[in-house]
Amino acid sequence: MKPTALITGASSGIGYEFSKLFAKAGYGLIIVARSEDKLIKLKEELGDHPVLILTQDLSKPGAAKELYEKVRQQGRTVEVLINNAGFGLNGDFDELAMEKQQEMIQVNITALTELTHYFLKDMKNAPLFDIPKGVLNVASTAAFQPGPKMAVYYASKAYVLSFSEALVEELRGTGVTVSTLCPGATETNFFSTAQADHIKLRNNTMSAEAVARAGFLGFVKGKRVVIPGAVNKSGAYLAKFMPRSTGAKIAHYVDKS
Repeated sequence: MKPTALITGASSGIGYEFSKLFAKAGYGLIIVARSEDKLIKLKEELGDHPVLILTQDLSKPGAAKELYEKVRQQGRTVEVLINNAGFGLNGDFDELAMEKQQEMIQVNITALTELTHYFLKDMKNAPLFDIPKGVLNVASTAAFQPGPKMAVYYASKAYVLSFSEALVEELRGTGVTVSTLCPGATETNFFSTAQADHIKLRNNTMSAEAVARAGFLGFVKGKRVVIPGAVNKSGAYLAKFMPRSTGAKIAHYVDKS
């Protein structure tokens, strides 16, 4: 029986690259995003590989449960959940629209948490024992310090990292692993969506393909946290020892044009 990987935010960027990697590794795919056209294009690129397309806007309350129920209605089980969907917003907290920031919390935190909750029980009972199974959550190097001008985004990624690391211990011995991918600046549409094309990090990015490959390899090896790139690793390491106020000042500096 072929195992299945469900990937949110699969229509572009890191999620798109994850889809190709997990397909190559022999996983059947459930690809999820808002844009059906882009998902259809991805399915066509993957040829005869088994792919189920599910469109879902995870910024809407209740969307995670709807998605889980769609999977169950298809009679499918999920051995690997990749919570990749997420976005950021750049600007002063009190100036950014509260509705958009609530949507960010919904996607980055609430939907990720709910999907993990719904699918974990299925993973623990999955009959496949000889393949990596579990959750791969996409956080960010933003998880390691506060982030002025992107306060909610940075805080949401800190939640993802803390939540995921706690689950590692809860699931020890179950055969289900949880890995957290913490990329730095990546060549995706993140910066344009966040209205942050001006920030200094934009000039030093990794490719989405390289980031996804690091995340995939880290997951299959059962690594707790995966930080692609030597510079990103160094920054995350230093953040552990510097005062958080200093980390916030550095994050504020790199946000400037």
